[in-house]
Amino acid sequence: MASSDTGLAPDTAPDVALRHIVARCHDDLRKYRAIVLASRRPIGIHQTRVALRRLRAAFGLFKSAVDGPVVRALSAEARWLAGECGPARDLHVFMTESVEDVPPTVKRIANRLLQAHFERARAALDGARFDAFDGQLAAFIALPPADTDRRLDRFARRVLQERHAKVERRGRKLHALDAERLHRLRIAVKKLRYAADFLQPAFAPSALARARAKAYIEATTRLQGALGALNDRTMAEHMLADLATAARPSEDVAAALEALARQASGGDKRRRRKLGEAWKSFGKAERFWQTPAPAVPRAAPRPPPGGSDASDAAGTARLRRIEE
Repeated sequence: MASSDTGLAPDTAPDVALRHIVARCHDDLRKYRAIVLASRRPIGIHQTRVALRRLRAAFGLFKSAVDGPVVRALSAEARWLAGECGPARDLHVFMTESVEDVPPTVKRIANRLLQAHFERARAALDGARFDAFDGQLAAFIALPPADTDRRLDRFARRVLQERHAKVERRGRKLHALDAERLHRLRIAVKKLRYAADFLQPAFAPSALARARAKAYIEATTRLQGALGALNDRTMAEHMLADLATAARPSEDVAAALEALARQASGGDKRRRRKLGEAWKSFGKAERFWQTPAPAVPRAAPRPPPGGSDASDAAGTARLRRIEE
C-alpha cells in the first residue's frame, strides 16, 4: 500500500518514486516563487532555495536508477537557480541569526545589498529561463513509468547503507577534523538526510517502522545542524567581506565589522561540544532500512546444585551481570 502522503510504497519503481518526489518539490517551488515575486518576505527566498536543493538532492539520489541528459539538465538548472537565490538567503540568515546588536550603519549597507540580492533572485525566477525549466519539470513528471521490475525498497536499502557508511568514514576522528573535512562531512550528512527523508516510505508500513525512521532522520538532522553551526564562521567571513565591499566611502564601518567578526567567531568550544553530542546520538540511531534482529529468548537459569531454590551469592551476582 502506498503512503497517503507520498504516494510511495516498497514495491514502487524507482523512476516512479523520483517523479513523485520531483512533483512535490515542483509544487513547493511554484508556491514560494510566487511569494518571492510578490514580496520580500524571508520565507519566500528561504523555501524557494530549499525546494531547489531538494530537487537537486532527488536527482542525485536516483542517479544510479534514473539518469540521462534530461535529468542532468534539470539538475543543472536547479543548481543555477539555487545559486541565484543563495546570496539573499545567506545574508538574511547572517543578519538575523549569526550576529546581534548590529550598528545602524551596517544595517543600512546590508539592506542595500539585500535589495540587490533579491532583485537578482527575482530576475532569475521571473525570466524565460525559469519558464523553460518549469515546463521541463512538468514534462518530466508526466512521463509514463519505465518498463522495469525494480523495487524502491531494494534500491533504497543499498543507497541508504552506502550513504550511511560514507558519513561514518568521513566522521572518523571527529575531534581532529579541520574545516575542510568538516565541510565534506556536512555535505555527506546532508545527502544522507535527504535520502532518508525521501526513501523512508519504502520501509514504513507500520507505526513502529515510521517511528524508527523518524528517530533516525531526527538524529541526522541534529548532526547536520551541529555541523552547520560550525560552518557559520566561514559563512560569516564571506558576509562581512561583502558588507565591507558594499560600504560607501563615507561609511566607516571597519571597527563595526571587526566587532561583528569577533561575535560571529565566538563559541567554538560550545559548538564542538554540541557536535560531539550529535555525533554520539547519530551513532546510536537505529538504521530503519535494516530488518530488526529477532529477539532471542533468554534461557531460564539452572537451579543451584542440590536442588535448592535459593541461589548462592556468586550465582546471584552472575545473573545480575547478565541482566544488566
